[in-house]
Amino acid sequence: MSVDEARNNLIVGLDVPDVAAAARMVETLGDTVDFYKVGYQLAFAGGLDFARELVGAGKRVFLDMKLLDIDNTVARGVENVARMGVHMLTVHAYPKALAAAAEAAKGSDLRLLGVTVLTSMDDHDLSDAGYHDSVVTLVLKRARLAHEAGMGGIVCSAIEAEAAREIVGPDMAVVTPGIRPVGSAGSDQKRVVTPAEAISAGASHLVVGRPITAVSDPKAAAEAILDEIAGAK
Repeated sequence: MSVDEARNNLIVGLDVPDVAAAARMVETLGDTVDFYKVGYQLAFAGGLDFARELVGAGKRVFLDMKLLDIDNTVARGVENVARMGVHMLTVHAYPKALAAAAEAAKGSDLRLLGVTVLTSMDDHDLSDAGYHDSVVTLVLKRARLAHEAGMGGIVCSAIEAEAAREIVGPDMAVVTPGIRPVGSAGSDQKRVVTPAEAISAGASHLVVGRPITAVSDPKAAAEAILDEIAGAK
């Protein structure tokens, strides 16, 4: 795979304080990156309008809102997000939320992703939250729910990506946060892997934030990850 093709697999998480910082990062990365994630931190600081600007500039946007609410609220939210022109949107993988979202997104180009288990959580965290399943068991259960609901993909750790891929098949996206190049800190992530390991496990998209945005040379860091992705496929 060429580096140009690898760009389709890399999503840079714009987990920065404000729109000005996000704009500087996009400018710094230039043509090296064309796919960005906008999550809560930036969304609540003007990031939704910035997401529209990115779409207008020809960039792809992954809106990481992790929707979960009553059916009607989820559906109306998805309809409005679809009108924004973003590429991906996350929904927590609860059956009714998945069904409502999938129905609302019909006829649009929006790819919905079912969030399985956050990569900051381990078996102990799930137990504390009242779940009796292990991380792996719950990820696979929710991957199956997302597949049955007609979602466009799932979000899971690359540790579970290979098993999840067997459930969702070759066409659904398997988006993996918690990507840490060799030598970088895990920070608040617990289930982390390298870019090459994630691709080899069947991930279609890698979400990388601080290993690119919090280093002295973000462009060089992004280029190194793209090289690793290209070499792994």
